[in-house]
Amino acid sequence: MYALVGAAGVPWFAEGRSGTAMPSFGYILGMLLASVVVGALARRGADRSAWRTAGTMVLGSAIIYAVGVPYLALATGMSASAAIAAGLTLFLIGDALKAALAMGLLPTAWKFADKR
Repeated sequence: MYALVGAAGVPWFAEGRSGTAMPSFGYILGMLLASVVVGALARRGADRSAWRTAGTMVLGSAIIYAVGVPYLALATGMSASAAIAAGLTLFLIGDALKAALAMGLLPTAWKFADKR
């Protein structure tokens, strides 16, 4: 719903923008696809151990970037290398930190939940 309503004109994307022509819309589409894939993996237990959580997080991020970076390049006219620099490289450290946090928290949370 979020993506559809924003694409239709509700200004709730980054910087109060809307529509499919905005450069970051590809990341929203990538996030939708990644949530389906990561959710399916989580239902199969991919978030129960640190290493499987890490792999799942890497896959989810890769899906987001695989859709978002080319969309960024097309929407802005950037070259592929410029889109990678602007839309991927800058975010890798933050993504790695979030993945490391999830690697520790999710398996631990499941251990506490399983005790109940």
